[in-house]
Amino acid sequence: MIYDVAIMGAGIAGMATAARLQAQGLSTLLLEAHGRPGGCAGYFRRRGFSFDVGATTLVDFEQGGVGGEFLDSIGMTALEGEALPGYVAWLPDRTVTLYRDSARWAAERLSGLGNTPAHRALWRLLDQLAGAFWEASRRGIKMPMHSLADALHNLGTIGLANLPLARYVGWTMGDALRHFGLRDDPALVGLLGMLIEDTVHSTVDRAPLINAALGITIRGAGLTRHRGGMYGFWRRLVGHYRALGGDLRLACPVEHLDGQFGDFRLHTRQGHYAARQVVSALPAAITARIAPDLAKPLHRYLKRDADAEGGAMVVFLGVPESEVGGQDFTHHQLMQDYSLPLGNGNNMFISVSAPNDTESAPVGCRAVMISTHCELEPWEGLSQEAYAAQKEAAGKRLLDYARRVYPNLGENALVYEIATPCTYEHFTNRPRGTVGGVRQTLRNANQYAIPHDLGPRGLWMVGDSTWPGLGTVACVLGSRIVAEGAARAARQMHYFQSLITQTQ
Repeated sequence: MIYDVAIMGAGIAGMATAARLQAQGLSTLLLEAHGRPGGCAGYFRRRGFSFDVGATTLVDFEQGGVGGEFLDSIGMTALEGEALPGYVAWLPDRTVTLYRDSARWAAERLSGLGNTPAHRALWRLLDQLAGAFWEASRRGIKMPMHSLADALHNLGTIGLANLPLARYVGWTMGDALRHFGLRDDPALVGLLGMLIEDTVHSTVDRAPLINAALGITIRGAGLTRHRGGMYGFWRRLVGHYRALGGDLRLACPVEHLDGQFGDFRLHTRQGHYAARQVVSALPAAITARIAPDLAKPLHRYLKRDADAEGGAMVVFLGVPESEVGGQDFTHHQLMQDYSLPLGNGNNMFISVSAPNDTESAPVGCRAVMISTHCELEPWEGLSQEAYAAQKEAAGKRLLDYARRVYPNLGENALVYEIATPCTYEHFTNRPRGTVGGVRQTLRNANQYAIPHDLGPRGLWMVGDSTWPGLGTVACVLGSRIVAEGAARAARQMHYFQSLITQTQ
């Protein structure tokens, strides 16, 4: 059998692309190296608990949002989950509640972070940028722009009224802070830095302003935690994809890809597969390795972004419900010290499963995930003994920090596991255990991102290695762009095949 489209990698970008194409009547094959789907938005199960290994929330999955459009496009009903009202940011000297409701958030940020004319002007600019570019994302803005047609399309998504905001494409978040005289405000810069690292994996001085504005306002776009966490989400999505007729093969890594438009060949240990088009939802480095002849255009991007990679550490806890009581919110973000670099616990995220969510935890218990970004180098080249000691110390540090929110957390843990970049490398096959795509800067984001269409016709890329980058919402938006392109190419192929048949 020859499939219309084969998709490599069943993370959220790959699965969303496959489901979109299958829903349009194309035959799809989805190949995943791991034993379950999800990638860096996946899960694992222990003793009745379900733990999210990376993403713990789905962004903009309500009606009219990027995720809502995806669900509509494949005929899937709304998510079964909890619309998070926001979360609490624990700064070294104060707490700030990051409300989902825009009016409450507008009041909270002024009362908690400063109410000077400069503060108000900065937030006004961020709101303008976020409003314009969230809407453009929902309308399918395309980057990088290759043609006049792309530019005209993007003008339509942004709108003439918002066109003046394009002058900020060369600004960083640090530029905006300096423009308003706020770069030395520790609480403001600290909070913005936390939100920026969490969403675009960058710093205030390197993050593109527009990308930073989208990341900072992500709660307003809507955060949802599915019942059962990512475990519950993937069960529903995989079931729906298969009901559409999609073919998902797990534990089936692609070892080599060759061929051309209309006749690609995917070689695996389980056999060889043929497809007219191929979508790689794998990291760029893996794509380059398994398709060395087809993916030569990737090498210049890999060289450029070699110093823009990062990893993560996570503590997974299954605990009695009593250990996470006393808080109105189930999600918290913590910074320990304004003067220290972010990461390694100085900016960490706590996600707790919802009460009565028995898909995430047994009755009377809750699943807890404590995560932080980290550098990769400290985890490389260690002896087995040194690695074990470093891993244990890192887990203890994160748990100690988390007790600022939940003082008794982990005292009677039923599950206690620690993940490092080495863990991610082992289970997700990502080189060096990198997570979440490259850290976004002016030189690798938006117009300079890896394109979805690499060059060889019929070979596409999607996911956090490409535009628009990191997170569930970005991957779902990328799937829309790639599915539209692959479906268009399939129609063109069918048209020309029909002409050939008629002339014979």
